[in-house]
Amino acid sequence: MKRTLPGVRVALTLMALLGVSLVGCSSEDVAPTPAGGSVDVQFDVAVPASTPCSATVEVVGNDPALGGGKSPGLALKRDVDGHFRGSGTFTVGKVLTYNFVLTHPSAQEPIAFHSYMVENRRNIQRQWTVSKWSVAPDPEHLPTLFVVDVPASTPANSEIWLSGNQESLGNWNGAGVQLAQSYSSERSYVTCLEFSPGTNLEFKATRGSWDSVEKDAQGGEINNRFHRVDAPSTVAAQVGSWRDLVPEEPRPDTLTGNIKYHEVDGSAYGLKNRQLIVWLPSNYDTDTNAHYPVLYMHDGQNLMNVKTSAFGVEWGVDETAQQLVEAGQIEPIIIVGIYNTVDRVLEYTQMPSPPRDGGKADDYGRLLVETIKPLIDSTYRTKPEPEYTGLAGSSLGGLVSMYLGLTHGDTFTRLGVISPSVWWASRDIVSRVNALSDKKPLRIWLDIGTEELGSDADNQETVDDTRLLRDALIAKGWVLDGDLKYLEAEGGRHNEASWRARMDQILKYLYPAH
Repeated sequence: MKRTLPGVRVALTLMALLGVSLVGCSSEDVAPTPAGGSVDVQFDVAVPASTPCSATVEVVGNDPALGGGKSPGLALKRDVDGHFRGSGTFTVGKVLTYNFVLTHPSAQEPIAFHSYMVENRRNIQRQWTVSKWSVAPDPEHLPTLFVVDVPASTPANSEIWLSGNQESLGNWNGAGVQLAQSYSSERSYVTCLEFSPGTNLEFKATRGSWDSVEKDAQGGEINNRFHRVDAPSTVAAQVGSWRDLVPEEPRPDTLTGNIKYHEVDGSAYGLKNRQLIVWLPSNYDTDTNAHYPVLYMHDGQNLMNVKTSAFGVEWGVDETAQQLVEAGQIEPIIIVGIYNTVDRVLEYTQMPSPPRDGGKADDYGRLLVETIKPLIDSTYRTKPEPEYTGLAGSSLGGLVSMYLGLTHGDTFTRLGVISPSVWWASRDIVSRVNALSDKKPLRIWLDIGTEELGSDADNQETVDDTRLLRDALIAKGWVLDGDLKYLEAEGGRHNEASWRARMDQILKYLYPAH
């Protein structure tokens, strides 16, 4: 039975002022608990969609299960519908007085005061709605609640992750942010992340790696999930199946031309072993007197074959090169793709960028110069001189191409710096160009897409960073549209499809037909 206690009218007045309202309470009418016994009470609190992701909600009150009047009290867990839920065990007949506390990393906010006599019933659920908090929402950090429902085939105790195009989503590393299991459903998982207005999110669910990425119910590939952040919102995703749990249709070989492979030992440089894929021009076996320039490219498994590509999309380097050579638009060249390893970030960066590790680019450069290039020059009819030797890659591969051009200009003189990660280590690559004592004999292709990243602000920052690199090169003597070509690809994204779309321009600039 509900009892009206002194001070309740005051508490209700405070509740009204703070925008908190009781929307109902329910319980299951089963056999009552014996006098003096205890029952579980579930607290169910609906909160505004603008509630910060970092916040927790506690019930703090006069019972030990509620913290004995001090925080921490009974912690409520954010659930898939945005409610906060949790339960505690209380003695029948005890009068609980409590309030909801919104906890931020640096502050606690009391929200309202409540009073409740524990009823002689089981499975009691107390439901409340918080219409607004006493702190204003931050319009520059919009909470986005991700709710992922998994199929019944999902193994027990699985970890569910999201991976996507934002740093908080791991920048497509396969395991960006782990979700928590729902309070109310064992097949639902939830996490909350905050983004700036205008952010375009792309993501997929995984069980911790791309080997266990989500697929549709029939086991087919799905497109990236997309959501534009314009307001606090909930994004729901239903996983059909998992890659490692369904028979996968083998990806087709999409190789074009005369292809060779080699294995490379990286242990002498403290690096992992890797594979090389080599594309030879169609006249290589027939014109035995010809020697060819060589373009070395990073992320080799993504360049020529859907079967080996990380995301099922290749650059089409083999098809593009063959078409351009046969049309007489570039000189015949040899292209060497250097497969990456799990240490890609370490190898493609010249120094750490806290909190990220990095700094093995010099070791990777030695592997290229001292092992890979001699192997290619001794196996194939190359033009080994620096003026015929190029290096190209995208993202961190673009960064390491620029860096190795600066440090190994006596080996590589034609650079494809594609969508480079100029931001790394506080734009360290720009500082290195600014510090040059003299101009290097480099022919440089530099580009960036106008929609590389998820948000308009991030897109602009990425373009601005690349312009800084362009301007630094010009200040050191490179001539725009001479030995420096700069392109801002309208609508270009940070993916293989976009890089494929401008591969013909890159090759025509770096290796023009005579």
